Amino acid sequence: MPSRVFIIRHGETEWSLSGRHTSRTDLPLTEAGERDARAVGAELRSVEFRLVLSSPALRARRTCELAGPTRASEIEPALVEWGYGEYEGRTTAEIVRERPDWDLFRDGCPGGETPAQVSGRVDRVLARARAQGGNVALFTHGHLAHVMAARWIGLPVLQARHFSVAAASVSILGLARGDSGAPVIALWNSRPGRPPA
Repeated sequence: MPSRVFIIRHGETEWSLSGRHTSRTDLPLTEAGERDARAVGAELRSVEFRLVLSSPALRARRTCELAGPTRASEIEPALVEWGYGEYEGRTTAEIVRERPDWDLFRDGCPGGETPAQVSGRVDRVLARARAQGGNVALFTHGHLAHVMAARWIGLPVLQARHFSVAAASVSILGLARGDSGAPVIALWNSRPGRPPA
């Protein structure tokens, strides 16, 4: 089992700033996003990683590059954001005006991914992280980070709605001390150099 799994959400983009769902649209970081990614790096500099994985999206790769973890990163396609399909580029407020009962974690997105598909991807990444036996860094996206937290502690994807994660945040999944070794959320949504969201 790994010592810890660090989930790092990419820095701010124009669409994350405005609340627009961004999966396959490949946007760069804003100036603030680049600054915050460097702050994440200052926080991670003392951590030795056995494995560093990044989403192939530009915003995640750039965050990883600026954070400068102690080990070279690998691209992991399973770390891409939830496929929003027809909801790409739209805000939650716009979507619920048309579909008031919509819940991403229950319903998924038309033309995009289902909760079961996202859960399968996340479970595969977490299984790989668990097999490393050391610290692992995952540079990824907002809704995927929600699902990682839920799946790490054995909850269904629907329960991922109870987690919130800001741009350029660091969260840590770990194991309880003592005999149980139960999966725990050791740190959630820490924003290096900034107040909590």
